[in-house]
Amino acid sequence: MADSDRKPDECEYPGPNNSSQDATPLESPPEQQDLTAEVAPENKESVIEFMAAAAQQNEAANEAVAAEAEAADLPAGEPANGDGKLGPYIAFEHVSKAFGSLVVLDDVSFSILPGETLCILGRSGVGKSVSLQILMGFLRADSGNVMVAGENICGFNEKQLQEVRRKVTMVFQNGALFDSISVGENVAFPLRERHDLAEDQILQIVRGMLEMVGVAGMEDVLPSDLSTGMKRSVAIARALASQPEAVLYDEPTTMVDPLMGHLLGSLIARLKTQLHLTSIVVTHDMRFARKLADRVVFLHQGKARFFGTMQELDHSDDPILQEFLALDALVLPA
Repeated sequence: MADSDRKPDECEYPGPNNSSQDATPLESPPEQQDLTAEVAPENKESVIEFMAAAAQQNEAANEAVAAEAEAADLPAGEPANGDGKLGPYIAFEHVSKAFGSLVVLDDVSFSILPGETLCILGRSGVGKSVSLQILMGFLRADSGNVMVAGENICGFNEKQLQEVRRKVTMVFQNGALFDSISVGENVAFPLRERHDLAEDQILQIVRGMLEMVGVAGMEDVLPSDLSTGMKRSVAIARALASQPEAVLYDEPTTMVDPLMGHLLGSLIARLKTQLHLTSIVVTHDMRFARKLADRVVFLHQGKARFFGTMQELDHSDDPILQEFLALDALVLPA
């Protein structure tokens, strides 16, 4: 298709010879702005090839999950955009978890379709982060099913969970970076684990990833010398270096300034759109959730009090949910 025939709103991940230098980012929605726009020319080709491979992998994985759900005649979900039907990539089915007498999750169910973003909302201590740790296999559910990429991971041994973690990675609140090695070595770690990239390619991808997430030139710095927001950006770069199918973000905007919070939100939105990533974002920030969420689940006293779209949330007459929204409006006035 000739460039003159291309639709103005068409979103395509650029290939090595399909640069978006002539694009007009100010006229495009943030999620469609080129991920590699800030990457230096000497790093750009390697980064574009790497990200294009990730996008193709994720698109194929999403299609495979949908095909498996159809073949198994599983209940289908309706994507928030209304286009067709898919099986969930991640699902909690009647999941419960307690620590002694403290019940954190009580018969909780929700699901995330391939390529969707789900935001988990709720006050502190309601099980938001525990839900992510169960999905990663760091904690075991006491009962219920935890589905990831069409598999029930309950009962998986550590070797099987390691395979799950190759598909699903997590960005922790503190970044969980290796403190004793540089930022660049942190991002390079999953790339070297692959054993199929030349060292010059690894270095170009590392530099380009750091440029892409807004921390250019920090590859030789130790994580302890970075701000909280910069650590989160580096953690996202390291997560992307493993080419995951899904990313779990634990409170990405906590303890960061509003500008960094905005940049992180825009980055997460672009990653979802351009890499076909499935995402779960734990947050207390309603503005952040409104920017990202296809669906939301609201946890309260161990229960999933609400699960649905943001529009459905706004029209809910649940008094607990309305109180949460009202308090959020007081804390973050327009």
